Amino acid sequence: MTGPRDTLPVALTCGEPAGVGPEIAVRAWESLRARLPFVWIGDPAHLPRGTPVREVETPEEAMTHAGQALPVLPHPFPEAAIPGRPAPANAAAVIEVIARAVKLVADGRAAAVCTAPISKQALKEGAGFAHPGHTEYLAHLAGVNRVVMMLACPDLRVVPVTIHEPLAAVPGLLTPQLLSDTIRITHAALIRDFGIEGPRLAVSGLNPHAGEGGTMGREEIEVIAPVIAALRAEGLALTGPLPGDTMFHPAARARYDAAICMYHDQALIPIKTIDFAGGVNVTLGLPFVRTSPDHGTAFDIAGQGTADPTSLIAALRMAADMAAARAVG
Repeated sequence: MTGPRDTLPVALTCGEPAGVGPEIAVRAWESLRARLPFVWIGDPAHLPRGTPVREVETPEEAMTHAGQALPVLPHPFPEAAIPGRPAPANAAAVIEVIARAVKLVADGRAAAVCTAPISKQALKEGAGFAHPGHTEYLAHLAGVNRVVMMLACPDLRVVPVTIHEPLAAVPGLLTPQLLSDTIRITHAALIRDFGIEGPRLAVSGLNPHAGEGGTMGREEIEVIAPVIAALRAEGLALTGPLPGDTMFHPAARARYDAAICMYHDQALIPIKTIDFAGGVNVTLGLPFVRTSPDHGTAFDIAGQGTADPTSLIAALRMAADMAAARAVG
């Protein structure tokens, strides 16, 4: 059976052109070529000098030309890209490229969106970007109220319920509704986007030893356990609340398909320890597939040709696989 992976390319946004995005896009193309065609959306002048480029008018043309050159859907930017020094005048175009990629997928012209890293500070200063980050902007474009961030590698998938929040604020933010919504969105995405029938989810506690019967905190008793019980009654395969310090060794990971964690570091420390270079950021709950490398703009090494493309390559592969899973489903 053919699907988006066979007939449509992944749309890769340029991200912040003063960061490592352009150079890792080229290195990803060098690795993947026709095996996984993608189309890069951005200003061709921002790519490293000497890059074999084929400017295309439609994303579909990438399927023909990816073996010989990097397919580029040109998007003009007002200024040159100076590594490590984002230009405020380019901020609006960075945002436009993201919206353009989303529209291409919505119109059935591309299989999925893969986003190169942006600088939220640069976008705010240069274009008044009103969203906390990529994910929130994508949700806005899709008209979706709640999305979920997953970090994934071959050996682990983790989902933080609260994300970029001070640790002191987490207990107050951890509501039954937020936890329930996060679990439901994750469960549905594992079926639709990863082709997993009957997903198994492990749910962490918030406190050490998962609260140890209330002696180290009552969030497990008052919030987490009741949500787990209610969703189990609906047929979801859930375990927990589990102590966070015993959830991530190999035998434990074999018992679940994704781990639901209560806060940022509880989720990201284990996956970055297991696969620092190959982790992929996935946005669940969107009407289209979106992945991203799990790193930032890396202004300090931009333009030096030393940036590691491993995470971007993994993100492109995962985007194509997820799009194919959706097509089959």
